[in-house]
Amino acid sequence: MADSRNGDTYVIDVMKFISRTRALYAHWNEHIADIWGSADALAVATHPATNDLRYLKSSALHIWLLGYEFSDTIMVFSSKQIHFLCSKKIATLLEVVKQPAHDELGIDVVMHAKAKGDDGNGQMDAVLRAIRDGKESQVVGHIAREAPEGKLLEKWTERLTNAKFQFQFVDITAGLSDLFAAKDGTEIINVKKAAYLASSVMKNVVVPKLEKVIDEERDVTHSLLMRLTEKAILDPTKAGVKLKPECVDICYPPIFQSGGKFDLKPSAVSNDDLLAYDPGSIIICAVGARYNSYCSNVARTYLIDATNLQSKAYEVLLKAHEAAINAMRRGRKLSSVYQAALSVVEKEAPELVDKLTKSAGTGIGLEFRESGLNINARNDKVLRPQMAFNVSLGFQNMECESKKKKFSLFLADTVIVKDEDPEILTGKCSKLVTDVSYDKEEKPCRKKARRTSGPESYFINKTSLRSYNNNNNNNNNHVVSKDELRMRNQHQAELARRKNEETVRRLAGDGSSGSTAKTSTDSVAYKNVNDVPQPRDLMMMIQVDQKKEAVLLPIYGSMVPFHVSTIRTVSNQQDSTRNNYIRIIFSVITLKNQGAIYLQEVTFRCKDSKRSSEVVQAIKTLRRQVNARESERIERGTLVNQEKLQLAGNKFRPLRLSGLWIRPQFSGRKRVPGALEAHANGFRYSTTRPNERVDVLFANVKHAFLQPAEKEMLTILHFHLHNHIMVGNKKTKDVQFYVEVMDAVQSLGGGGRRSSSSAYDPGEILEEQRERDRKNKINVDFNHFATRVSALEFEQPLRELGFSGVTDKARVFIVPTSSCLVMLTETPFLVVSLSEVEIVNLERVVFGQKYFDMAIVFKDFKKDVLKINAIDTSHLEGIKKWLDAIDIKYYESKANLMWRPILKRITDDPQGFIDDGGWEFLNLERSDSEPEESDQGYEPPDAEDESESEDEDSESESEDQEEEEEDYRRREM
Repeated sequence: MADSRNGDTYVIDVMKFISRTRALYAHWNEHIADIWGSADALAVATHPATNDLRYLKSSALHIWLLGYEFSDTIMVFSSKQIHFLCSKKIATLLEVVKQPAHDELGIDVVMHAKAKGDDGNGQMDAVLRAIRDGKESQVVGHIAREAPEGKLLEKWTERLTNAKFQFQFVDITAGLSDLFAAKDGTEIINVKKAAYLASSVMKNVVVPKLEKVIDEERDVTHSLLMRLTEKAILDPTKAGVKLKPECVDICYPPIFQSGGKFDLKPSAVSNDDLLAYDPGSIIICAVGARYNSYCSNVARTYLIDATNLQSKAYEVLLKAHEAAINAMRRGRKLSSVYQAALSVVEKEAPELVDKLTKSAGTGIGLEFRESGLNINARNDKVLRPQMAFNVSLGFQNMECESKKKKFSLFLADTVIVKDEDPEILTGKCSKLVTDVSYDKEEKPCRKKARRTSGPESYFINKTSLRSYNNNNNNNNNHVVSKDELRMRNQHQAELARRKNEETVRRLAGDGSSGSTAKTSTDSVAYKNVNDVPQPRDLMMMIQVDQKKEAVLLPIYGSMVPFHVSTIRTVSNQQDSTRNNYIRIIFSVITLKNQGAIYLQEVTFRCKDSKRSSEVVQAIKTLRRQVNARESERIERGTLVNQEKLQLAGNKFRPLRLSGLWIRPQFSGRKRVPGALEAHANGFRYSTTRPNERVDVLFANVKHAFLQPAEKEMLTILHFHLHNHIMVGNKKTKDVQFYVEVMDAVQSLGGGGRRSSSSAYDPGEILEEQRERDRKNKINVDFNHFATRVSALEFEQPLRELGFSGVTDKARVFIVPTSSCLVMLTETPFLVVSLSEVEIVNLERVVFGQKYFDMAIVFKDFKKDVLKINAIDTSHLEGIKKWLDAIDIKYYESKANLMWRPILKRITDDPQGFIDDGGWEFLNLERSDSEPEESDQGYEPPDAEDESESEDEDSESESEDQEEEEEDYRRREM
């Protein structure tokens, strides 16, 4: 929230203060009677500074509004004023918000600064008079659970409750909780970074440490593990995370439990007992991290030589935990989330129902446990997008088969509620049975075969996707160890089970939506006969009325008007006698009026060839203009209304990048570059032309990408949006801003840049150095811009994981990011959200085949399957590793499949789909899974130069694979 803090220097983010103060007043006014207790004023006081780790609503409000917690400060909100009673130093810092609050909100910010030794009585009188506002009785909202601490707050409470003021007091805890529940873009980024740190510490610090202790049979106490983990959180580099240490903190001391003593409450502590890892032991680890005061949490249970009861109980808990997370969807009640988990336990293991925790977690954010957002069977609060939750579930006090000691199981993840599927921020820290079970008898291979997943695994496994030399050392590059293959197959089998269950749940929840018929209105050129223009002379001729968008045709001695939108085609032909014929074909329409005459086609003869050409051209031009306007109107009619862009204003200079081009382009032949500015709630791109302007709101950005120029000639900022916007007259979900880092230079001789000069020419060397400097400067400027836009998290494509394939008509270079698969250099762009992928089928995987295809099936079966054709087989093994690392189930088939009828059968009979094994019909190892379609697919020519155009060999995929193969063979001949 705050821009910077160096030592004791604070900088308030004024724009955030304005936007969040506006949100506070709007929420207060809207819900004043139900959750704000009809309060006329809000009084919130922060406690004196302390080193204790605690969560208070007053502190959360300070951080939310100002970016910092200012101790010993009293804030009072009335309808038109905000009062701060604080030290002179804090008052000086807060001066920057006074004028903007008055200009933007119409609210006066009043400072009541007290000297260091002053008790504040005089300032309190002024504040209390302002609260009273001349009325005999006022309702004052306060945080009832926070008892006053320190002399200032005790004096303030005493004066506030003084009988002479006759204040009525109400608790506003519920109002503040509901206000903080749905996060804005900046808050979501902070929660994501905190979750990334927590999961990285669990994966890169806790798990390796536990493995080492168990492998070497060391004696280590829970408290020592707690201290080592806490140091890793406070120093993120120990976990391989690049976050500023001054921005991170712990949510609570890390928790390690084993040896039969378990406490699943958030207040649990790590005792001084030794870590137990004998057969049948259970180890529970919980890590909570904060970034910019926003909390996250992850907890995992590790099984050491687990018994049958422990394994079964863990599998049930995993299913219940996943069911609870999957139930966190917009519009549902919190009680339904807990019920989803409970239903799984009742079905799978009814004997464990009484062992299930009574809560499935709480809201999380500035507080580790946000009050009012407890996930239990009684809470009927409704989920909203951008809410953050710590979804935690466990079985407690279970008895082993031997009944000598008890054990517990526990899982927790940080989850964001979205419009569609929830986003699991700590889900890349695996909790699959194969990844949390430790077999001491197989420890040498167990350690080597442990899977890695999540964003950091991209860097661990990135070499597996590098392009191999075409025919050199292929055998060595494709070697996969037996342990690695075994672990991957186990993981894919687990993914298949989860995916089948998830698909059935999703299909069962989809309601049948009726088709919506398109409505259209009749185009009217003239309202009555008197408006029709008379012929210019006695000879009747075809006329084009540009103003009324009509074509007047001479029929039976009268001029009959037709709106140009009713004309489908118009053409001009000449016969052997030099007569010209104007042929007009009308659109097919449905008969509405009985007895009316409808024309399908008319032909006129004209002896003047110039006149006939002019008429035809005028009709075509008018028709294009009208169709373009109507298309734009229809496109705009389907757009989602969005909030207005809040400009930074003259007082605060927005971030700016100049000299940028935009895609899709504005209409017009001559293009001009523009500038991109970052404002309070979004971006604005504009050129020197007044009608060329595009606003992109932060809330509408689904994915943001920064692609520096490396081997490409472009540095790119790309935004993939939730809802369409209009760029000029084009409707789009992808908006891109780019700069060409190098200009194409040709010598006068027509050759390349060095065609007529030596490679050692000093001029050429200097020119190349200038180009490199320019490219580096542009990349740095773009990176600086993206870094300073704190409301969004920009992903960068990972070139090391890239591969070439055909998505449209030409071969392109496709690269993954942390959450997407993208191709941003050519149009049409490709942006695939990995969270929306159901499965991936690798097609035409046949020994000796040079290329294979990738079919990406989305969770929304109404979307067409995305095909990426002609991927070199040298990338096959690397792509499998990458898909496995990001928890996407993949299959292989020897032929291209016809996906539309397959998806239709699944949606028509989801139960039959699961009864037949779900997606396992794609498994090559099943004897009955041989597809009947053609075993041939798209295959490019032998030339492998990616710079050459392959348009002729990359025609759009036909519905009939056999016809496509015949066409391809004819082209080859």
